Amino acid sequence: MRSQRFDEPRLFATEAGELPLSGKAVLELLRAVLSRGVPFRFRARGWSMAPFVRDGDVITVSPLRHGLPRTGDVVAFVGPGDGRLVVHRVIGRREGGVLIQGDSAPECADGVIPGENILGQVTRVERHGRNAWLGLGPERFAIAWLSRTRRLVPVRVRLASLSVPFRRR
Repeated sequence: MRSQRFDEPRLFATEAGELPLSGKAVLELLRAVLSRGVPFRFRARGWSMAPFVRDGDVITVSPLRHGLPRTGDVVAFVGPGDGRLVVHRVIGRREGGVLIQGDSAPECADGVIPGENILGQVTRVERHGRNAWLGLGPERFAIAWLSRTRRLVPVRVRLASLSVPFRRR
């Protein structure tokens, strides 16, 4: 009697070693990994944090090391209205929570997010295999202030137009 040959079970993954997951699956996996004190990497979707985080960038979210995040930190949190995973910048602190807004979405502030909805802090952004500047040094306070006062997008547009003559063609 011939034995049948069965293939070994494999996880579905793309050639780059990525496992495609839905938003809810990523959120639950992120919670599970961070609860063990380990950083979690995933591919960002959307443009609300441009130019610091762009669609397709790989971001690393680490567990919070202290209570509430500080002004200027970029955090992952659960949106209180829809329960989806969001990554935006802290632009202020309030009683029991933080005021959060996307860098590229001044008209759509997330509002005050309760501390229990904050999952972790973005500690690294990779773009095309290289580290991207996230603005988390001392400049994070200026970026948060510009974002809060709705001046970040106009400043970013002006700076981009100034750099046009210096770009390689």
